[in-house]
Amino acid sequence: MTARGDRILGLGLFVLAVAYGWAAQQWPEPFGGAETVGPETFPTLLSVVLALSSVYLIVKPDPDAHWPMGRTAAEILLAIAILVAYAFLLEPLGFVISTTLAVGALCWRMGAKPVPAVLIGLAAAVVVYFLFNYGLELSLPAGLLEFE
Repeated sequence: MTARGDRILGLGLFVLAVAYGWAAQQWPEPFGGAETVGPETFPTLLSVVLALSSVYLIVKPDPDAHWPMGRTAAEILLAIAILVAYAFLLEPLGFVISTTLAVGALCWRMGAKPVPAVLIGLAAAVVVYFLFNYGLELSLPAGLLEFE
């Protein structure tokens, strides 16, 4: 794919960034008021970075870009499918379970053996869960692990 393909990808990513940023702003205002870090902060930062990156891709595309074909393209599509499934499973399964599955699957596809891949996914999920819930005081969905 040529510079035209990079520009089309950049435009698509820009639309995604705007939609993602808009969705992030739909969260209710946190209890402490608008000045505090709330649930919309991290997604908003991600949408800004994605928007800036996509504008760069539109303005200055790579003239010698060679898009992957065959097995590499299939691996990329599988990774995208894993991330889409992760987004849909995040609420019902919870952060720890869905992140363990997603990170484990991605590690496995990158060449790790299945058991170490799942252990890496579990470790990453637990560390990030505790960091967000207790360090940053931003709640992540507990899903099936929720105790009442």
